Amino acid sequence: MPRTVSSLRSAAFLALTTLAGGAASSAAAQTPELVAPRPFEASYRLDIRGWPGATVRHTLSQEGLHWLSSMRFSIAVAKGEERSRFAVEDNDTRALLYSSSYSLLGVGDDYTLDETELTALDRQTALFDLSRRVESSECTERAPCDITFLDHRGRDEHFQYYVHPQATVSVPAGEFQAPSVTLTDVEKPDRHIDISFHPQWPGLILSAEYIKDGRRDTTITLTRFAPQ
Repeated sequence: MPRTVSSLRSAAFLALTTLAGGAASSAAAQTPELVAPRPFEASYRLDIRGWPGATVRHTLSQEGLHWLSSMRFSIAVAKGEERSRFAVEDNDTRALLYSSSYSLLGVGDDYTLDETELTALDRQTALFDLSRRVESSECTERAPCDITFLDHRGRDEHFQYYVHPQATVSVPAGEFQAPSVTLTDVEKPDRHIDISFHPQWPGLILSAEYIKDGRRDTTITLTRFAPQ
């Protein structure tokens, strides 16, 4: 997979990969009450080292009893999209359908996972799920929590994360008091993602940085936010 697409996956969609919340942690599972989902539309500024900037479109919408999360981008000669359908029942999130497509110079792949294949949360649903749990999490740098989610091919990805105290996050869309997390790839400890979430809008990213070999590889920042 070209570096452009793999970097975006690691940073923008996972939250990017990282945010895989699936069976997250026991601390998260004990959360008494989580913020309910609300639909929104958002745009992010995407910067990948060595490539021109681009825009990521992110929507969270409700369709009947289900929710649909979608992220899409176009940068130079590459483009991609991920969509996830899931159900929310109180504090539980259940993945129902996941699809993704990526292409470079018109050549690419499409992937789909249905409910029978989603043995854990896909990364789009995991992004939403983890954002609901961050503020009440007890995961620390000395005692990080494990996260497992499925990638676009249905393979397990394993990360660890810890939570930072709320702090002021300034982005083009405004200034927010927000929680943030650091997620580290267990198999590739030289790579991690720092991400801040909007505390009242589950799934909404304020900013994220993908660090690889000590260098900032990819960043996204919230430029527009429209509640629906």
